[in-house]
Amino acid sequence: MEDFEFYNPTKIVFGKGTENRIGEILKKDKIKRVLFVYGQSSIKKTGVYDRVVESLRKNNIQFVEHGGVKPNPVLSHAKEGIKKAKNEKVQAILAVGGGSVIDEGKTIAVGAKTRKNVWLYFKRDEEIKGALPVYVILTLAATGSEMNGFAVITNEETSEKLSISSEYIFPKISILNPELTYTVSPQYQAYAAVDAIAHVIEYYFTGSYCPELQSRIIETLIRRIIDTTEIILKEPQDYNARAEFMWSATLALNGLTRLGIKDGEFPNHMIAHALGALYDLPHGACLSIVIPAWMKWYMEKNKSQFERFARQLFNKDNAVDGIEELKGWFKKIGAPVSLKEVQVAEEEIKKVVENAYGIACVWKMEKFYTKEVLTEILKNAKD
Repeated sequence: MEDFEFYNPTKIVFGKGTENRIGEILKKDKIKRVLFVYGQSSIKKTGVYDRVVESLRKNNIQFVEHGGVKPNPVLSHAKEGIKKAKNEKVQAILAVGGGSVIDEGKTIAVGAKTRKNVWLYFKRDEEIKGALPVYVILTLAATGSEMNGFAVITNEETSEKLSISSEYIFPKISILNPELTYTVSPQYQAYAAVDAIAHVIEYYFTGSYCPELQSRIIETLIRRIIDTTEIILKEPQDYNARAEFMWSATLALNGLTRLGIKDGEFPNHMIAHALGALYDLPHGACLSIVIPAWMKWYMEKNKSQFERFARQLFNKDNAVDGIEELKGWFKKIGAPVSLKEVQVAEEEIKKVVENAYGIACVWKMEKFYTKEVLTEILKNAKD
């Protein structure tokens, strides 16, 4: 294995009814005033909002609401939250929702501790030197943001979707109750599965060396994500399937799967972020389009690992069949696998390439992912 350092300070509180403990958790941490960040209206329809508010009030935790986070969180709304956090002098961020809510909460946490434009951190022009503590109640398992130091946001003015990474934005405590995901729609469950799989295959395929242990961990997670997704789509209230899916999605991007792998990059996310920024598409849908197209292009660069993937996951003898099996499974669960399916015409590819190349430059990947390469990959996804 390659040398590594592993750090993950997030405490996970997992199980039924655990969202009701948020007030006592904050009280124990001597937090008296929070910015309560949430999405559109789902937590109010499901009763999660009422239970959270009751727990906060019972423990004398004051809160300032910041609702309306979009599925693809945008910078302008995050800046409104930063302004609230500063004006109201909150001590922490409480993000109740899925990855989008958590990511905006993290963005606000960073912005609330600086006088600088928070977008500078996403452009990598400034280094994050502090953030408000972030507390999470997860309602959609997919992104792993509940147990990592990453956040993604879209600057709608420039059509850029970029990320930050910092030890300061690991959530302090994340509450994971699988029951809160019972109402996730089949469509978004499919997108969640794609996203979780995408998180583990990036380094699995692009690393120049992947230890046997890490390969096995990754393959086990993918297999469990596939199996539990199929159960969930048939039986939405199967608690154990929801629980195993939720924990698999968390493990997929909490740092565990990358340990000991040499090199490695996140090209599928880079391209998917460009699609999402330009067309406001669900992140999982962007990934289900990009992944098979990228795999087809990249396969010969690490053929032995692609052959292993086909063998271990789908009991197939060659790399091409493994790619087709994964693509077929994406189709089976209702995720798109072509640009045509999401009404992105072939003539739009150039625009996507320009945007993706801009992300590649920020991520220092532009030497390998040139505009010509990105064009070739996206043409694999046209229909």
